[in-house]
Amino acid sequence: MGFRCGLIGLPNVGKSTIFNALSAAGAEVANYPFCTIDPNIGVVPVPDPRLEEIARILSPPKVTRTTMEFVDIAGLVKGASKGEGLGNKFLGNIRDVDAIVHIVRCFDDPNVVHVHGSVDPVRDIEIVNTELILADLETIERRIEKSERLLKTGDKSLVRQIDALNHIADELGRGMPARAGMADIKDIEILADLRLLTAKPVLYVANVSEEVLTQKKGAYVEQVAQLSHREEAQHIVICGDMEAEIAVLPPEERREFLEDLHIEESGLEKLIKAGYALLKLITFYTTAGTELRAWTVRDGTKAPSAAGKIHTDMERGFIRAEALNYDDFIQAGSLAKAREKGLIRIEGKEYVIADGDIVFFRFNV
Repeated sequence: MGFRCGLIGLPNVGKSTIFNALSAAGAEVANYPFCTIDPNIGVVPVPDPRLEEIARILSPPKVTRTTMEFVDIAGLVKGASKGEGLGNKFLGNIRDVDAIVHIVRCFDDPNVVHVHGSVDPVRDIEIVNTELILADLETIERRIEKSERLLKTGDKSLVRQIDALNHIADELGRGMPARAGMADIKDIEILADLRLLTAKPVLYVANVSEEVLTQKKGAYVEQVAQLSHREEAQHIVICGDMEAEIAVLPPEERREFLEDLHIEESGLEKLIKAGYALLKLITFYTTAGTELRAWTVRDGTKAPSAAGKIHTDMERGFIRAEALNYDDFIQAGSLAKAREKGLIRIEGKEYVIADGDIVFFRFNV
């Protein structure tokens, strides 16, 4: 399974429109709440100029991009934590993703109904966040109750766990997401199995009109920016309707379309880049046989674990990694010249894969 980002938000904020544009998966789009009932999953190839440059030099028969998964999750309504709307089904789908992409409506359109009758980004964000916090608070309180019962049987190891749970419960009770309190907890593993919704990293996406996007300013966007700053979260700006237009263009015409509007990168490129930063991801490359391939791992991944991303046997029988820095490869102009110049390094089990590494794994099983 790839790294998953779940698209959430109130109904009719443009989630499915953005999802369709990004993944070309054909999710249904309609002007009524709960159009998306079961989550749609789109596997999106990651735009990668470095991969293209490596391929230009090596001319491999096959080039495979790395991917990210985007999950279009049903719109949430006030009271979801108590079963309103799709309730627990919605919240359960969020638990299965690695990060949350919160789509926020930042456009006025009388032809697209708003579930609360008016556009108010801060109110909309707070409605969604409140439901996630309430759901997490219920989860935490159930675990505290269970742990305290077990503590009475003499299991003293639960004291530290209960302290951590109470600390997070206090944060949630103040209206803060769980991730705000986790920085103060030394042993995060205590909370890992709870799969708290507000512990996941979040990216706010302001879905704006084409006019606002090209002018690069707008009152609604500023509200989202200020709120994300207070939460120490990230935010980006996308025009869902424009991304839908770009998605149907041939690849060679997409760049020209953006240049005509004086836009440097598409919403897909911005979202992928932000998603990578959010999840602390990096890319490395392999050239096994006839295939040049990009792989995604978390920053800080050691060589054996990176090899296991390709095949479990490679991790189990790991001997060494031969790593070549991307910039060194480009300057050398070929793998043969890079090897002649001694640019390919021999690394052991403790080597941490660097972003852009071209890696040759040696293993024996």
